[in-house]
Amino acid sequence: MAPISSFSFPNMFTVRLFQMYMLGLLYVSHAQLSENFYSTSCPKALSIIESGVKSAIAKEARMGASLLRLHFHDCVIGGCDASILLDDTKTLIGEKTALPNLNSARGFEVIDQIKAQVEDACPGVMSCADLLTVVARDSVVGLGGPSWTVPLGRRDSTKADKATADAAHCFFFFATIIGGHTVGMAKCRFYKKRIHESNSTIDPNFAASLQANCPSEGGDNNISPIDHKTPLVFDNAYYTNLVNLKGLLPSDQQLYTGKGGPTDELVTTYSSNKDKFFEEFSKAIVKMGQLNIVTGNDGEIRTDCRKVNSGTERTEL
Repeated sequence: MAPISSFSFPNMFTVRLFQMYMLGLLYVSHAQLSENFYSTSCPKALSIIESGVKSAIAKEARMGASLLRLHFHDCVIGGCDASILLDDTKTLIGEKTALPNLNSARGFEVIDQIKAQVEDACPGVMSCADLLTVVARDSVVGLGGPSWTVPLGRRDSTKADKATADAAHCFFFFATIIGGHTVGMAKCRFYKKRIHESNSTIDPNFAASLQANCPSEGGDNNISPIDHKTPLVFDNAYYTNLVNLKGLLPSDQQLYTGKGGPTDELVTTYSSNKDKFFEEFSKAIVKMGQLNIVTGNDGEIRTDCRKVNSGTERTEL
């Protein structure tokens, strides 16, 4: 997953937010969700989504990371309500042009294609929010990661919140750091300073290997894999890299100091125990997927994930 900003955050903020996600302490909605929500109303939905995700990853393996990232970025702004999918209109300013998403969030066309197929099978039944949540799970599986049961029954928001999305890029970044950085790419401008300045927190040979693609001047938009070992496989190599001082991004490496830092032990555990990481990642993402969800009359089932249904459009600026 591409990071959001090169902005530097205090180490304890990094640590605390990471721990909150891994321990599942963030607020989740108490609305009733069910893994069998569409078993009668749209029994083919999950297989349609799985097939669509497999096809997208087969065409471009990087797309799996992008689809996972869409789910993260949807949930941490206003909840898991598919607001990130909304296009701008005359009366609604969406979140796609917010700082964390501009020229970064991608995969919208894949969502469009899958949604169209689901609509053909069962019109007006499955929400874009639920679809996006299942897509994230299937993307992780498609990249070799764990599977988990997805509670379903969300409805779609009729509004977007670009202002909050702009202001919350720090929250975005650390939401994605929980395992998500094991896949995806980062632009040079986010790690340039780290690899060109004297820095005891990075392996010098690793830093040197990145400098040709990310020179000290220019090349800001050149990309490198966040996990240089297995960039297109969802595994625990991200944590192994941190233990070896080969974290690409400065804020990644803050999670492991090698000097008894607050999350050193956790990183060490995940680096040597993939099953443990998979287990806890699955639990964390299920909890995240229930953040401030929309249910009942507070939302709708969008026919087109890019726009609200006629007469329901609202905006928050």
